[in-house]
Amino acid sequence: MKTIYTGRYTARVEGPFVVFVIGVRINKLLAMPKWLPVVQAMGPMMRELYANPELGFLHTEMSFHLRGVTMIQYWRSMEHLEHYARQGGLHLAAWRAFNQKVGSNPAVGIFHETYLVPAGNYEAVYNHMPAYGLARAGEHEPVSARTDSARQRLDANASPEEELMR
Repeated sequence: MKTIYTGRYTARVEGPFVVFVIGVRINKLLAMPKWLPVVQAMGPMMRELYANPELGFLHTEMSFHLRGVTMIQYWRSMEHLEHYARQGGLHLAAWRAFNQKVGSNPAVGIFHETYLVPAGNYEAVYNHMPAYGLARAGEHEPVSARTDSARQRLDANASPEEELMR
């Protein structure tokens, strides 16, 4: 069981980072031969990414729902994410297999959204939670008097130049 950190915590990440939301939606539940290989490809890719920190992958949170799976991923940079997508070991093979097996068949859908987060332009709070999300991708630390509110956490993460623009 994960450790529950009682009290309030926040996350700190040095420099810019990328939040990548990716998922699978099962449109036709009975078309298992179309969607099952897509879902099964995720586990090996996650193991590959965690085993190779030089790829720039920081962490993922995975959610299962009735019609599929959604992952929120944290990456060091867009360059790391693009490199893995285009040249990364297991992803490229999974992408080719998806296009060959599923192609234009609407039995399964895939999606992704990419957010580039400039250094210091984020805030997070976790109350009575295990280390989660951005706190797992970066540093998990207790909220202090200096980081008590969302505005204070944003200001604490901002560089001096960014503070002038706020």
